[in-house]
Amino acid sequence: MKLSSYITLIRPKQWIKNFFIFAPAFFAGNLSEPKILRLTLIAFIAFCLVSSSVYVINDIFDVEADRFHPRKKFRPLATGEISINSAILITIIMLIFAILLITQLNISFAFITLTYILMNLLYSFKVKHIVILDVFFISLGFVLRIEAGATAIGVSVSSWMMLTTIFLSLFLAISKRRAELTSIEPGNLEIQRKVLNHYDVTFADQMNTLAATGTVICYALYTVSEKAISTFHSENLIYTTPFVVYGIFRYLYLLHKKNLGENPELVITKDISLIINVFLWLIVSLLIIYKHKFPFLS
Repeated sequence: MKLSSYITLIRPKQWIKNFFIFAPAFFAGNLSEPKILRLTLIAFIAFCLVSSSVYVINDIFDVEADRFHPRKKFRPLATGEISINSAILITIIMLIFAILLITQLNISFAFITLTYILMNLLYSFKVKHIVILDVFFISLGFVLRIEAGATAIGVSVSSWMMLTTIFLSLFLAISKRRAELTSIEPGNLEIQRKVLNHYDVTFADQMNTLAATGTVICYALYTVSEKAISTFHSENLIYTTPFVVYGIFRYLYLLHKKNLGENPELVITKDISLIINVFLWLIVSLLIIYKHKFPFLS
């Protein structure tokens, strides 16, 4: 059995979503503190193991449907490269290592992680077939990542940050549904993802317009909120908003003109313009948020 098949099975490319765990520490302005960084890294690794376990479980339940999908049919379980029993074994191993890491954190983090697992199981069994609620469950996964990161280091999350996360994750989830609608043959919708029968491109575009608008507005309001200004000792975070707007616009361009979006993690990591935009946003945010801790950044 090829090691590459197991790597494909656990989908490390999906771990990019777990970087949301770093957001609370980053925006709290204390990610530079060794203890905070260590706890955040432990939370990140634990969540990567847990999320990979969830992906494998989903693949086990969706193995028959995946065999009819133009891209998912090449997944190890769908091709038969890895057996169901082997997939179950690797899932158990990952969960054991995750539990060992979680014991180094607090009980609240463990509760959030358990909630994430149960939520995804509920999604796999039932919710993924319920229109609109399916994308809200995907969004909830990102919210739990933010809460997990905050709980791990004992900080509170700004209401505006939470709203930004909700709208951004809804935007990505709806974009994924739209991309699926345009990439899957109409006759295979029932086999590959039943809920797509309840969506159409126009409806998805209308929802995405609302989600994109909500993302930009909530982020902009977060940058000028009293909590943000008092935490960063600066009103300059507002100048990072253009990067967020460009990122949304660029993603919409790739979705509508290049028919991408079914795999958000691939879009974000392979589009050069988006990569540069995220890098610039990160640098500017770093200079603003950590300026008071590192005078040489002035």
